[in-house]
Amino acid sequence: MQLRKNMAISENGFLFNPSTGDSYSANPVAAEILNRLRAGDSPDVVKQSILEKYDVNAGELEKDWDDFVAQLRAAQLLA
Repeated sequence: MQLRKNMAISENGFLFNPSTGDSYSANPVAAEILNRLRAGDSPDVVKQSILEKYDVNAGELEKDWDDFVAQLRAAQLLA
């Protein structure tokens, strides 16, 4: 999974897609995921980090991850 290279992500979770002109607001966990993916971490590495850092089980994380990826696709934020 790769994010669009021209997508802007601010420290506070504001996202801007210059291709469409759309902007979005991400919660702190979503912003952390996006920044780690942008830094080159694989989805598996990011998921493991989330499991270790937050009180979430693997099944719940997978469901939330799939929903998040679907939202990124719908917003045209994936390359």
